[in-house]
Amino acid sequence: MPGTLPVDDLRHLMESGGTPRLIDVRTPGEFETAHIPSSCNIPLDLLREHGNELRAHLDEEVVLVCRSGQRASQADQVLAAAGLPNLRVLDGGTSAWQAAGGPVCRGRVRWDLERQVRLVAGSIVLVAVVLSVVAPPVKWIAGLIGAGLTIAALSGTCAMGMLLAKLPYNRGPRTDLDSVIASLAADRP
Repeated sequence: MPGTLPVDDLRHLMESGGTPRLIDVRTPGEFETAHIPSSCNIPLDLLREHGNELRAHLDEEVVLVCRSGQRASQADQVLAAAGLPNLRVLDGGTSAWQAAGGPVCRGRVRWDLERQVRLVAGSIVLVAVVLSVVAPPVKWIAGLIGAGLTIAALSGTCAMGMLLAKLPYNRGPRTDLDSVIASLAADRP
């Protein structure tokens, strides 16, 4: 279990000038919509693919951020395996940060990835149930979606979410390794 940092503690650190390196692992689209000031966006899929390379640019205390803490915990495992010490996950993620009145930088409005998953999964189930009136075997599509959501909840990963994250709607300006490394270098004091 990764170490967590309560929202109030991060706020106190920021107010006292001791802000740790904030790494937001959400999709670039989610990050662009709203993020904590001074955070750097390194999408979880990029972090998984290049964790060892990014480790060299993250030598100070790091706080990992996502919407709720789920993806940040996965990022913690990747960076811990790459040998990075001093990792913590923002307790409750950006949802808790915003609920506590923490400042955010806002941009283009997009739906959170979790909300997109609920829309797509719910729509598929609804259509499958309606179509099963005419073609009963279609009901198994709804069952497969239910099984997929159950596996996602138990494993902490979501195949549908990973696919949706790759859509152009969820992409933002910084998605390649070179631009992320340049951003990390530019953000150093």
